Amino acid sequence: MFSSELTPKAEQTRARIRDTAIASFIERGYPDTTIRLIAKEAGVSVGNAYYYFPSKTHLVQELYEQVQQDHARVAVPRLEEEAALVPRLRIVFETGLETLEPYRRVAPGFLSEMIAPDSAINPLSRESSPARDMTVSLFRRAVEGADHRLPSDIADRLPDALFVAYLGLTLRWTYDDDDRHRRTQRLLDTALRLLTAALPFVRLPGIRGVTRDLLDQIAEVRP
Repeated sequence: MFSSELTPKAEQTRARIRDTAIASFIERGYPDTTIRLIAKEAGVSVGNAYYYFPSKTHLVQELYEQVQQDHARVAVPRLEEEAALVPRLRIVFETGLETLEPYRRVAPGFLSEMIAPDSAINPLSRESSPARDMTVSLFRRAVEGADHRLPSDIADRLPDALFVAYLGLTLRWTYDDDDRHRRTQRLLDTALRLLTAALPFVRLPGIRGVTRDLLDQIAEVRP
């Protein structure tokens, strides 16, 4: 059921269930949050909770979309202040991790459920496509708005590959036990230095073709 089909009262109930679930995910993590617990804390029946959200997976997808909305809300104003491509990409990567910070403590619990290829809450799953598309669109905005004009075939492919790179960075962040996430930051710094060094060469015919093939292969992990 789409929220636009709901009455105002029903939308309020749905929002209360969603907000209760997200709060529980932050407090307890994914494994210890159940529909029954959510219903109790939201003050609705279990049946009512299932009416709006047929499974816990649906609630996780709501969480993903909220996180990506928050990500864009933080990143877009910063992108408007920067023209260079690599710094714009840094903004998207770093604000993404900033947005995930409230979930830092429970991230490993989510990861254990997300990692299975057939998991509906895997960020690469078909079920996760709305949130994934939001992140890819943010990377596309960073690429297309930069003053460094890439060849169109490279620029078109880059955002999907950057999303996969973002997942890898998030995985490193999840297990970075340093309070300031210095290992994660070092990985990002190194990757962006490599990209900076590579950019002047992507217009060369031989390198351009290899780069295009590499980006295609990276993006193949998506369904």
